[in-house]
Amino acid sequence: MSGGGGAVPGPLTPWQYAQNLLFYIHAALATLVMGLIGIPQVMVGGREGANRVASRWVGYMLWAARLHMGVSCEVRGALPAGDCIIAAKHQCFLDILVLAHALPRRNFIMKREVMRVPIMGWYAYKVGCIPIDRSKGRDAMRAITTRIRERMAGDGLGQLIIYPEGTRTRPGERRAYKHGVGTIREATGLPVVPVAVNTGLFWPRKGWGIRSGRAVVEFLPVIAAEGTREFMARLEDRIETQSDKLMAEAGFRHELAG
Repeated sequence: MSGGGGAVPGPLTPWQYAQNLLFYIHAALATLVMGLIGIPQVMVGGREGANRVASRWVGYMLWAARLHMGVSCEVRGALPAGDCIIAAKHQCFLDILVLAHALPRRNFIMKREVMRVPIMGWYAYKVGCIPIDRSKGRDAMRAITTRIRERMAGDGLGQLIIYPEGTRTRPGERRAYKHGVGTIREATGLPVVPVAVNTGLFWPRKGWGIRSGRAVVEFLPVIAAEGTREFMARLEDRIETQSDKLMAEAGFRHELAG
């Protein structure tokens, strides 16, 4: 991928427009069909049943992205298997799919509104995703920490995925990291695995204008125990530095961002 193409892509060609449209029609129909067919498995199998259905759906979405738009994904680094926090750079829906496909017992901290989306919201709840009401501030963080401890004491938390920036960012864009991940780490003692990505070079924030290429999601080493302030500084530096390297590897030049 060229530097100019990575930073300032031109308008879609008619063929690319058709590819995007076909993908989203395909994805919507597959979500409806797979979601309805999977309901009995969730009713019988609970969280594990929901995880099996979700894994098939995620794999299918990634296959459909390759089929329609030539988007492939590479996962680098050691994948965690036990209870932990995954602190990831978030550029687009593609990195959600890749993380969910790579991790065995994944669940996300996500906006409460997402849990209300038909089919997908119900499955998100069943696999163990934790909603956050951002309007409640510190009370919301206390509620999340309580829910995490309950899971850890029960059948296990799995890999809890958090986006420290709190929203999707464009390639080359940086936002201040929120302290939620540090607060949860301090309260639970869970290890934190940073994740770097370059997915936004191929799949835009708003999901339209997807282009072919090989996206990379990289799991980085766990950050050693430190005070929360030092931890957050190291977390941000490690994720942003490696994400920059992955984007540069794909041909992205920061001076063209904006």
